[in-house]
Amino acid sequence: MTARLEAYVRGFVQGVFFRHHTRLRAQALNLSGSVENCPDGAVLVIAEGERDSLEQLLQWLGEGPELAVVNRVDCCWGESTNSFSGFGILR
Repeated sequence: MTARLEAYVRGFVQGVFFRHHTRLRAQALNLSGSVENCPDGAVLVIAEGERDSLEQLLQWLGEGPELAVVNRVDCCWGESTNSFSGFGILR
């Protein structure tokens, strides 16, 4: 069963290759979607795919790559829109 995850990752998450590592992790989990920096310093991740894979991504987002310091992840779940053809990095 496929689903959609939208997560705002907060903390020291910009300028530490967070988007790059998120894309690699999402691709390894066969997820589609996007990741982008937000003006408030957070990173927004939108991912679609198998629920189990999304939960694995969410767990990883709580830690992030080596240089990141994640303080909080706010997320919501929804139905997959199937509007992505891969996993891209925006802004």
